[in-house]
Amino acid sequence: MSETIAIANQKGGVGKTTTAINLAAALACLGQNTLLVDLDPQGNATSGLGFSKNGDYPSVHQVLVDLLPADQAIQQTSVELLDILCASQDMVSAELELASVVSRENRLFKALEPFIPVYDFIIIDCPPALSLLTINALVAANRAIIPIQGEYYALEGLAYFIEAINKVRESINPNLQLEGGVLTMFDIRQTLAQQVKSELEKYFGESLFKTQIPRTVRLAEAPSFGKTIFQYDARSKGSEAYLSLAGELLARRGWKGMRFNNN
Repeated sequence: MSETIAIANQKGGVGKTTTAINLAAALACLGQNTLLVDLDPQGNATSGLGFSKNGDYPSVHQVLVDLLPADQAIQQTSVELLDILCASQDMVSAELELASVVSRENRLFKALEPFIPVYDFIIIDCPPALSLLTINALVAANRAIIPIQGEYYALEGLAYFIEAINKVRESINPNLQLEGGVLTMFDIRQTLAQQVKSELEKYFGESLFKTQIPRTVRLAEAPSFGKTIFQYDARSKGSEAYLSLAGELLARRGWKGMRFNNN
């Protein structure tokens, strides 16, 4: 039985897509059969794994709007055990096209439901907004991870977004739980970053991941080459951090093994 995890934050520029790509890749590297769903109309997770947003293959748009079976749209990536359901440029119109559809908030869940026995993890990269697409992700997911930038405005809107997660759980998806927050773009040398970390520890308690994702040039460069950090620089601090994050996620589930590959 797979776990479906929404990587979500209504605030943009917090390392959400970087986390979705590299957490999914790290889980695959650790032997977990993983599907990455790019639900963001910007399509950065798609291009970050070397796929074109103008590709001649079906995308998540056709899955949501035209009810195309997801297995006709899922693509294999260059990372072993990692598949992707790509975004496309027509995703920008998806919310308008779904606006009058009955049970529109359940479209993604219904599309992914047949794959719950297939994948160990399904990771959803959400748009940077509390939109209908994000609601679809939260209805499809049983866990949510919130990437939070280690800077001044980190806590801005966080309580509101967590309240939205709680409302989705109460009204639509009782299985949805907050897995926790993860500090991204973290510079341990900065006093402000340490202050933000302290505030988040108070806010999240034990659910805040101990792993912190550093601000590194290598993490910023990797998507422009259509590669995960493990393919771009497997020995970088970013690679070590995301592998640690995946290991921490699995350890919460009693995982003790280590089957690593970085093909």
